[in-house]
Amino acid sequence: MSKEQKEKNSDNSSADEKKDTRKSQKEAGENFSFLQETVKTKKKSGKSRVMQYIRNILYGIIFGGFACCSFFALKPWAEEIFYHDETKVTIPVEDGDTAQDDDSQDDADDSQLSTETAAEHYEEMLDSMYSIAEKAEKSVVIVQATEKGDWTTETMNLKQSSGVIVGENSREILVLTDALICKEATHWKVTFDGKEKSDAALKKQDKNRNIAVFSIDKKNVSDATQKRIEVATFGNSNTCKRGQVVIALGYIFGYDDGLSYGVISSKSQEAVFDDSQCQVLSTNISLAEGGTGILVNLKGEVLGLIRSDILKDTGSRTANALAISDLKEVLEMLLNGESIPYLGAYGSAVTEEISEQQNIPIGVYITNVQSDSPAMDAGIQHGDIIQEIKGMTVTGTASYTKAIEKCTVGEIIKVRGQRRGSNGYVEVTYNVTIGSKE
Repeated sequence: MSKEQKEKNSDNSSADEKKDTRKSQKEAGENFSFLQETVKTKKKSGKSRVMQYIRNILYGIIFGGFACCSFFALKPWAEEIFYHDETKVTIPVEDGDTAQDDDSQDDADDSQLSTETAAEHYEEMLDSMYSIAEKAEKSVVIVQATEKGDWTTETMNLKQSSGVIVGENSREILVLTDALICKEATHWKVTFDGKEKSDAALKKQDKNRNIAVFSIDKKNVSDATQKRIEVATFGNSNTCKRGQVVIALGYIFGYDDGLSYGVISSKSQEAVFDDSQCQVLSTNISLAEGGTGILVNLKGEVLGLIRSDILKDTGSRTANALAISDLKEVLEMLLNGESIPYLGAYGSAVTEEISEQQNIPIGVYITNVQSDSPAMDAGIQHGDIIQEIKGMTVTGTASYTKAIEKCTVGEIIKVRGQRRGSNGYVEVTYNVTIGSKE
């Protein structure tokens, strides 16, 4: 059989098979469309999958960022609207029985050591200050006054005040104290070192400044006491500063042997007297009503005389002292038995600045004239300007006081100044007989 015949027979055979197949499908009742589509899943490459993952991550980051921003932006508003509970405050309770590790124990030991060291230093400082106070107390005495001389229980301690030994010679011991103890009293005793009592006699007093000097005959003081006591050393109160440590001694708490430590809290106040003024050293040390004492520095030097009547109008219950430097000249006169010159008029300084601003002469503007005083007897009046005393120029309160202290009791001096008249200030001259206030 030829090749063409074989191919022809093969084609005929295939056609017959297809015909038989369509026939069998038709017989089975099945219908098929002319075209049948098959969807095949597209195979993705590895690069496409990576890019898809990256896009998903970026979408997640962007979504998360917006969510966080929205959360924090809306949180305060949401809490204010929906959340009203207050945060509960708790205080951690420390368990004293809790064991500490080695480091904590070391820190505790160091802290305890530091505290103990500080306490030891503080105790040493107090011991040192007490030694200074003990030495200074050798100069401190108690002066007692009575109207009678029998010193019975009923009459004893009518009044008492702190005093300080300020001088001695071959015959007597001299004690400085508050002059208020002289009022309505005729007999006095001085207690030395809290032990021995001896009779005392009033030597001189200045009622203007309320200070007095008493004399104790050495014949009435035992040798042992004379060896124990010491004459006080005066310091320079002008160089004191606020915050400076000081020691108060004497009758400051209502009993004889009072002792206290403190600081100078102020130097701005002044005690004003008839002819002068005195700086006040204010402290933070408590003072009993009627208390008196001595203020000393850490060298044991006397800085001031503590009195309860200083700045009493302010209601202060702390120790205030008259600065000793402002009293030295007056004290020297009292120790030598001299009377303190007294004029009985005082005022305020007219400086160059005040003079130019208010057209007032430079000097001391008199603001107070005591009744029955030498100043009043001479005709000095409130408002007068004092410019010269006994030939000494007066430009302020310091020079005014110094000029009066240079005078002698009973001396007649010339006081020059100016007084305002209808046509302005005119010069005036006064003849003043210097007195004393004892």
